Amino acid sequence: MNKIYTNNAPEAIGPYSQAVECGGLIYTSGQIAINPESGQIESNDIKGQTTQVMKNLTAVLEAAGSSVDKAIKTVCFLADMNDFASFNEIYGEYFTSKPARSCVAVKQLPKNALVEVEVIAEK
Repeated sequence: MNKIYTNNAPEAIGPYSQAVECGGLIYTSGQIAINPESGQIESNDIKGQTTQVMKNLTAVLEAAGSSVDKAIKTVCFLADMNDFASFNEIYGEYFTSKPARSCVAVKQLPKNALVEVEVIAEK
């Protein structure tokens, strides 16, 4: 098992790794819309936050020698299911290979983020 780390994605805000490689698969931790340069969530809307989440996931997957094109499964958490269509618009620009997915609404996300996404991808 190898831990994955990149400066191009936010530091973990708890006792976990950005991603782990095991058995030829990459398991990312959930990413929220923290800009790794500022350490802050800079957008207040779902499209802006989703774009930052996708940039973070892209950076983590690339650091692991993978990419969004190799995603097998994603798990998506929305603070408000009314954001589903706007979230899908941005999500679909990145995950063009259409991996399997779960998407649920949750009561609250870390740092009051609007969206969090995790990925399982091939190496």
